[in-house]
Amino acid sequence: MQSKVYPDAKAALQGVVRDGITVMCGGFGLCGVPEKLINALRESGVKDLTAVSNNAGTDEGGLGLLLRTRQIRKMISSYVGENKEFERQYLAGELELEFNPQGTLAERIRAGGAGIYAFFTPTGAGTLVAEGKEQRKVGEQTYVLETGLTADLSLVKAWKGDTEGNLVYRKTARNFNPNMATAGRVTVAEVEELVEAGTLDPDQIHTPGIYVTRIICGAPYHKLIEKRTVRKRTEG
Repeated sequence: MQSKVYPDAKAALQGVVRDGITVMCGGFGLCGVPEKLINALRESGVKDLTAVSNNAGTDEGGLGLLLRTRQIRKMISSYVGENKEFERQYLAGELELEFNPQGTLAERIRAGGAGIYAFFTPTGAGTLVAEGKEQRKVGEQTYVLETGLTADLSLVKAWKGDTEGNLVYRKTARNFNPNMATAGRVTVAEVEELVEAGTLDPDQIHTPGIYVTRIICGAPYHKLIEKRTVRKRTEG
């Protein structure tokens, strides 16, 4: 059986990226972002991508790097507030954007990974979010039909992984990564620490290796900080 372990991000994306595909990308801001895989995707030169992500990172990190090179044609996301280039391209009509309430986006991804075509939710009923979508009234509550999301390629980031692709996330870096790992036809994971199969405690595994197609160790990392703040010095 072919090994799931690849030497680097560039090798892990060979043969699975092409123009026009849909890519899911884990992370929230700059937390839990598969930065080495994003860099490799940028260097591959693929374009006309549809990116599914909570947001697009910042102007200097995350998917913001792909926006700067105009490799993303459409974003399916819930938040644009930290990325001025994202905002600029959208307002200028240069980027398609499908806005989702954050919980709805998470559930659409989870549903896609679980093989659920669609679900009804009250979130967004009576707002612009519901325009053009099927709606159904049950009792006094109106529900909006939202479809599940899948992708040609999912890029996820984990804390630890083993050679069989089992993944463990650390704290809030888990965010969208586990759901996206299940919703990609091909899932490529990057980890901070890669260990041999059998090393991880089975009860602590968040994403079973059956969902992971390829895996790399991306270490070393330089921690990116989205907003750097300092506390004022106290006198004394």
